[in-house]
Amino acid sequence: MNQDLRMTSLLTYTLKNLPSTSQWALRFSMRPLSCSSQLQAATAVQTKSKQTLAKPNIRNVVVVDGVRIPFLLSGTSYKDLMPHDLARAALSGLLHRTSVPKDVVDYIIFGTVIQEVKTSNVAREAALGAGFSDKTPAHTVTMACISSNQAMTTAVSLIASGQCDVVVAGGVELMSDIPIRHSRRMRKMMLDLSKAKTLGQRLSLISKFRLNFLSPELPAVAEFSTNETMGHSADRLAAAFAISRLEQDEYALRSHSLARKAQDEGLLSDVVPFKVPGKDTVTQDNGIRPSSLEQMAKLKPAFIKPYGTVTAANSSFLTDGASAVLILAEEKALAMGYKPKAYLRDFMYVSQDPKDQLLLGPTYATPKVLEKAGLTMNDIDAFEFHEAFSGQILANLKAMDSDWFAQNYMGRKAKVGSPPLEKFNIWGGSLSLGHPFGATGCRLVMATANRLQKEGGQYGLVAACAAGGQVCHRSFIGASRKSFSWKQNRFIQEWLI
Repeated sequence: MNQDLRMTSLLTYTLKNLPSTSQWALRFSMRPLSCSSQLQAATAVQTKSKQTLAKPNIRNVVVVDGVRIPFLLSGTSYKDLMPHDLARAALSGLLHRTSVPKDVVDYIIFGTVIQEVKTSNVAREAALGAGFSDKTPAHTVTMACISSNQAMTTAVSLIASGQCDVVVAGGVELMSDIPIRHSRRMRKMMLDLSKAKTLGQRLSLISKFRLNFLSPELPAVAEFSTNETMGHSADRLAAAFAISRLEQDEYALRSHSLARKAQDEGLLSDVVPFKVPGKDTVTQDNGIRPSSLEQMAKLKPAFIKPYGTVTAANSSFLTDGASAVLILAEEKALAMGYKPKAYLRDFMYVSQDPKDQLLLGPTYATPKVLEKAGLTMNDIDAFEFHEAFSGQILANLKAMDSDWFAQNYMGRKAKVGSPPLEKFNIWGGSLSLGHPFGATGCRLVMATANRLQKEGGQYGLVAACAAGGQVCHRSFIGASRKSFSWKQNRFIQEWLI
């Protein structure tokens, strides 16, 4: 609680080193925000609604449990593996945790972003490796940082429509071994050589070879439509909303400190050990590294130099990891003797401008999912938002707490309000726990479910921005009872898809 109280000044106005002529910057520089009012409001006794968000004539869909292997910094213990190895480990961990019979699973879906060409349908390869029947269908989806969210909502649709009763959804990412391609000219020459029939044709093609053909094409975390890296977008967003370097560092330190506390107290119960072939067993995330503001201040800007405010310390890091959740029709779960952790009710995808609103998805999606569920921010007991960058989180909190932004950019009469920090990502987030692109969605879901269960809460809200200007949102219900419902709305991912 002390750590959260220290954050009450987190959203206060601080003059920026980055110049900006944005309307946002001009407006927000005159409208400093503070979360002190939120903290006071949070102490007020709220009358909780007992609605379940169930819909007539639609099957109830539940989450029984979910697991993830430890999220590790890329280039560490998982560096010699392949993505399907990590996904297989997550599936095996889920089987062990839930004891679900393999032949009961009707379908398997995994999300991933940077695909290994040898295992393009990584869900299928991982399922076979984990011992599932070759008669169990499996497919892979990709939707940037909400790929595993897409996997889960696809599972919900399959079950709600009556196509399946039991589905496993998950996600995986291996940033330690990303595909690096030959240049396009080199690829074209190699393909042409494979088609050449005579020595003369081959020699003619080889004569056109130049040394610069050997320059590789490296994948980049950049928008195809704007050619801008997400870090650059985060820097511009922080400047537009007058988020200082100090505020960003403070929030990052909060994330790492809370994650370390949760890890030490055994709260990260979704993590399952993974025996890495030829190496020791990995038992916990290795990116949690609480530092000091003084040390963080020494780092140079990572994207906009020399005046940017986004650094390696206040950004999520490249991560290897995998996750998986078991999703069933309610009647099937009860018949099998399971106690559901969450009901999955609805889902919604929202997209925005991938240039200037790339990372503002949660701001746009939150009021929509709350309205759809008939809830308000005061009804929510646990918030879990994906932390791509400190500046991204703080900009969203400011935008959500601004009537001016709601009226001028969202076409709404009033703000939705920002989450109280004592309910927000209190077990750490992507900045500290790590962010394997395709696997983070499942982590957010299980963190919310487990928090509600431990804290006796009833409602939870999950949000995650992603490349392309899109977002995924969810809300959970009923952890204080035998089970709790989960209402899903999608965070706006920052890509146009």
